[in-house]
Amino acid sequence: MGLPLHRVVRGTALGTVTAARGACVLLPEMFSRIGGRSIPLVFSFFHCRCLSKISVTSKVKMSINGEMSQRKVLTIDTMNPNIKKVEYAVRGPIVLRAVEIEKELQEGVKKPFTEVIKANIGDAHAMGQSPITFLRQVIALCIYPELLKDNKFPEDAKKRARRILQACAGGSIGAYSASQGIECIRQDVARYIERRDGGIPSDPANIFLSTGASDAIVTILKLLMTGEGKTHTGVMIPIPQYPLYSAALAELNGVQVNYYLDEENCWALDVGELRRSLNAARQHCRPRALCIINPGNPTGQVQSKKCIEDVIRFAAEEKLMLLADEVYQDNIYAQGCKFHSFKKVLFEMGPEYSNTVELVSFHSASKCYMGECGFRGGYMEVCNMDPEVKQQLIKLVSVRLCPPVPGQAMVDVISTPPQEGEPSYEQFIKEKNAVLASLAEKAHLTEDMFNTVPGIKCNPVQGAMYSFPRIEIPDKAVKEAKAKGLAPDMFYCINLLEETGICIVPGSGFGQREGTYHFRMTILPPVDKLKVLLKKLKEFHIKFTNRYS
Repeated sequence: MGLPLHRVVRGTALGTVTAARGACVLLPEMFSRIGGRSIPLVFSFFHCRCLSKISVTSKVKMSINGEMSQRKVLTIDTMNPNIKKVEYAVRGPIVLRAVEIEKELQEGVKKPFTEVIKANIGDAHAMGQSPITFLRQVIALCIYPELLKDNKFPEDAKKRARRILQACAGGSIGAYSASQGIECIRQDVARYIERRDGGIPSDPANIFLSTGASDAIVTILKLLMTGEGKTHTGVMIPIPQYPLYSAALAELNGVQVNYYLDEENCWALDVGELRRSLNAARQHCRPRALCIINPGNPTGQVQSKKCIEDVIRFAAEEKLMLLADEVYQDNIYAQGCKFHSFKKVLFEMGPEYSNTVELVSFHSASKCYMGECGFRGGYMEVCNMDPEVKQQLIKLVSVRLCPPVPGQAMVDVISTPPQEGEPSYEQFIKEKNAVLASLAEKAHLTEDMFNTVPGIKCNPVQGAMYSFPRIEIPDKAVKEAKAKGLAPDMFYCINLLEETGICIVPGSGFGQREGTYHFRMTILPPVDKLKVLLKKLKEFHIKFTNRYS
């Protein structure tokens, strides 16, 4: 049954739930009077237009005398309180509403649009990007080795598949691997890093394969968590940030230490801001790590070599572990920008830094030209980690047995692409370059279009897969949003979704300076669809601004 939602509240009484920002919660109207008792209904909730309705389903298990048959062991009051603090905007309530709208369209509900365009997440293949042939050929051979007899598959793909299968227990990628990852794949990753960094050595023993980069990041954060009060571990993260970091720190009960990127200077990182943030944080916690996302997510900036050197000196001086999130390292679009790995810069700065600064670098199969998100393949490389801590890290990853072996295989193929002279080389290079050229075109298209709209300002999308434009929201709209218990940019994005079918993520989900509003939009849709999306968004912004002016 549909019930009116008069206002968004946070409840602590029996039967209520504490919700993430902007989520719907149980209200007094949602209780049934049964046997003289107020019984909460089991429910499903989602965002809808102006948050005016909520879907409720009664599935209460009753005893003969009308009372609850048993009291739940796990309730909203007895569950892990840290989980209730976790928020992950990229797949938050607005995305749930987008899924509901898709279902409504399938059921014939009339809307002012015919499809939902999900520009909320960096899922390349879901947005129509074609897989790289060579990557899929090797994986297909690994999954079904009978195909090794098929002449349709090139010999260089078969060679790589055989090497991977020979390293698997029983010759099957269905078997468990070593917890740190298959040794020959770690060797290939180390060689890949050496080629990338101009010959700087990489030790396979320092490579840990993982379930995407996210799993590796959370694992390192677990190692860092200790203390309480002023000794409680703090982790410095950029604002705006990728919400994995704030969500993981909330789950692990760590202290989030914000440092702000400079929007007026193309989201540059300023060491003066790092120092301000660090000094302020030391009043209430112990910052132990500094996270850098390069190229930036959601901001798309690419750090200069000088900036990276300054950050390394700062980390050395302040005794901070560096966490370098480099999953977009191939996604560089702006003229004059170049990706510099933190490890390469660290070692070029000499032994004073390369022998002392603790660095963990992360990479993934999900981004760059590959876009193989579903394989959940990734790795981290640890530098200058205490040997005893490294043994504890090995123990920690062993609890999960091993990363998905098909994902490990994908990482291996990415690390050992076809070389000049091999049968697959020309097709591989053609497909890879086409993907990156298309992304560069869409990055420039997005920036140019947004900057033609009054009230929208977009910095150059130098890299990664997103734009993060700043939007002006009229005071009237801000007041209406706050009256509904919503962040103003969430209110903006909800209206955009309901009126155009475009799903984007409000900047409040990533963090932003007080009084500013943004949204993150992926540049992944095909060019034709992206042009339609940008045209619709432009028209909506003008209409929205006029409505609330």
